[in-house]
Amino acid sequence: MRMYDLIVKKREGCKLNEHEINEMINDYVAGKIPDYQMSAMLMAIYFNGMDNDETLYLTMAMANSGDMLDLSKISGIKVDKHSTGGVGDKTSLILAPMVAACGIPVAKMSGRGLGHTGGTIDKLESIPGFSTAISTDDFIHNVNNIHIAISGQTANLAPADKKLYALRDVTATVDQLSLIASSIMSKKLASGADSIVLDVKTGSGAFMKSTEASFALAQEMVAIGNNAKRRTVAIISDMDQPLGKYIGNALEVIEAIETLKGNGPEDLTLLSLTLGANMLVAANMTENVDTGIEILRKTITNGAAIEKLKQLIAAQGGNTTCIDDYSIFPKSKYIEPITADRDGFVSHIQTDEIGYASLILGGGRQTKESTIDLSVGIILEKKCGDNVKCGDTICYIHSNDKEKTVSAKQRIKSAYVINDTPPASRPLIYGGIDENGHRYLK
Repeated sequence: MRMYDLIVKKREGCKLNEHEINEMINDYVAGKIPDYQMSAMLMAIYFNGMDNDETLYLTMAMANSGDMLDLSKISGIKVDKHSTGGVGDKTSLILAPMVAACGIPVAKMSGRGLGHTGGTIDKLESIPGFSTAISTDDFIHNVNNIHIAISGQTANLAPADKKLYALRDVTATVDQLSLIASSIMSKKLASGADSIVLDVKTGSGAFMKSTEASFALAQEMVAIGNNAKRRTVAIISDMDQPLGKYIGNALEVIEAIETLKGNGPEDLTLLSLTLGANMLVAANMTENVDTGIEILRKTITNGAAIEKLKQLIAAQGGNTTCIDDYSIFPKSKYIEPITADRDGFVSHIQTDEIGYASLILGGGRQTKESTIDLSVGIILEKKCGDNVKCGDTICYIHSNDKEKTVSAKQRIKSAYVINDTPPASRPLIYGGIDENGHRYLK
């Protein structure tokens, strides 16, 4: 096989077969194919696309390029959940204990945040003592023993994706549907789950800004999962304003704990219940989502979910007193309010700007080597549709640096749009893609 011939083949709009894609990915990871040739292939894919078979072959080749986690020693159907990323999205911290409290094994490998979106692993590390770097044996033991474990992804998980993504990032080939879907799903398939529930975000804080683009991505990923013999479904959820009220690592863990105690904001609670209920359906515990939601609500009211979170924290070395004593979380030096400069209604929040404001404060990383400040963030007091008076506090900035506070404040002020009339309401959940690949609307 010559890479030159494959580039020509794809440039002319022809289909690559499984053997060609496997050999191409293996040779690229091994350093036998230079970046300039792979860049040409990515651009050919960008313009000519890939069909379902090609996308599956690419996904599996990337998944098999490194470690494949074997969860066969864990009893029961293993269900994973993945979000395409957003601002204030801490649903994994809520739904994982709820689902585990129902006896469903939750063996979750999560990532770190990059850019304006947060990562589950960073959030968990704001719990004093909590370790996300546990061995595979301990990971499997914990899931069998308490039905839950959450760890960071291994360094050798889908290494082909790491190389390809870095190349896509500098060759303007990131936003191609098959390449996006195969990047996400290669890591999910390598993580070993039997079933996968996808939360595909849409709106100003999401990677896919339009609802139609989000549905298209969801459909592509569900097709990959099911073709790979993993039961896969997707939910399309709103990210045109932050989810919940707390943004920032330690702050989001606190909001997750409050939600498991029954005190969480409505949007965060409902989305966590809906995604978790889909996990129960995927694990064959219940036949429909509505029943699953009621089962999960009971884990909140009877205290089983918060107890499961406590077990998770203890099993991974964390200080369980954080459940009731928030003072042990990292704390920022300064808390500064931002106020409305006119009367009216919050008509829009440019969500990615809120995420970038948290990034400026130190709550996220601009490169993978950046150090995160776990204590900083933003607490929203007003969200879309809320009535405000001039001088009302719309949010609070938690910061450790006065100069960063000024920069973040400017972005937050510009992100909030206040008008005379309330905005049209947006649904929290737009619909989804079922396991048969059929689109449905809420």
